[in-house]
Amino acid sequence: MRRGRAAAAALAVLAVTAGTIAVTQLGGGGGAEPAGAKNSALPPATAPVERGDLRDSAQADGTLGYDRQRKINAAAAGTLTWTPRTGSTVRRNERLYEVDGRAVRLMYGAGPMYRTLKAGDKGRDVEQLERNLADLGYTGFTPDTEYTELTAAAVKRWQKARGDKQTGEVGPRDVAFAPGKVRIKTVAAATGDLAQPGAPVLTTTGSERVVTFQLDVSESRLAKAGTKVTVDLPDGGSAPGTVSSVGRTAKPGNDPQDDGPKVTLTVSFDQPDDIGGFDQSPVTVNLTGETRKDVLTVPVNALLALPGGGFGVEVVRGGAAREVAVELGMFAEGRVEVSGGGLREGMKVGVPRI
Repeated sequence: MRRGRAAAAALAVLAVTAGTIAVTQLGGGGGAEPAGAKNSALPPATAPVERGDLRDSAQADGTLGYDRQRKINAAAAGTLTWTPRTGSTVRRNERLYEVDGRAVRLMYGAGPMYRTLKAGDKGRDVEQLERNLADLGYTGFTPDTEYTELTAAAVKRWQKARGDKQTGEVGPRDVAFAPGKVRIKTVAAATGDLAQPGAPVLTTTGSERVVTFQLDVSESRLAKAGTKVTVDLPDGGSAPGTVSSVGRTAKPGNDPQDDGPKVTLTVSFDQPDDIGGFDQSPVTVNLTGETRKDVLTVPVNALLALPGGGFGVEVVRGGAAREVAVELGMFAEGRVEVSGGGLREGMKVGVPRI
């Protein structure tokens, strides 16, 4: 995870700052001057107090891939007589594979094709099949959960168009369901191999490109479902997207040097058809969390730990420097939101020499 600002890093800076102040302000064994007192020694460098928008941003390494991976298993024993090409896309009513010259075709739906459907059957799988038939133009029935003689007649017309025996029945040897068109990721068996019921034939994915990446659990607030992001692509371009899913289980990350718990997130592109690049290519996900509008900010390393507690900055003006206490807001982009102490845009505050 690469961030414009991480809370842990900010705390580390403050800890170092506090330690530095303990040394630099307690000169000659004397106590530190109270906030508001003028110091004769000027800081080694200054930076301006700025006014503007502060964005809590982050970057994460991601992987370009495809969504909804699943296996397609053989529905019947026989010889594989046709398989699709790896990387090809299969749409509704197109062949997924053939066994003994009989094609298993893709239909759209969330549920599996687990039985042979015939007149008199009822269930959600019936409605799923009927909606596909209707979308393909084989109508004459009302898509519902009942497989009637009208459904069987539509199936026979579909079978005739395919050149199959017109039985009016449809089963796993004829149809496999998927949520939408699929991309062929791998082919587990070659033409001429013997297929066994339940044995894998294909591995498919959805056809749209997605990005997966991981975030520390402590930083997951930056990317909830619906969060807008931009993705830096392998070709040097970038594309907008949206966090479409956030894992519910925290697991160790992919980096062996960072075993902190992480959640896995998925990004869907706003225009997925425009996304190119090889499968599993590395990409960068750019996230923007909270934005603070029109606030005063100073560099994080301008902060001083005050003896009585809290933090301040060293204001330099008219050849003299004085400490003023400030209230801290959001940390981001190497800066911190500050208020109080009479600060105004354009004032100079002390910082370490770079």
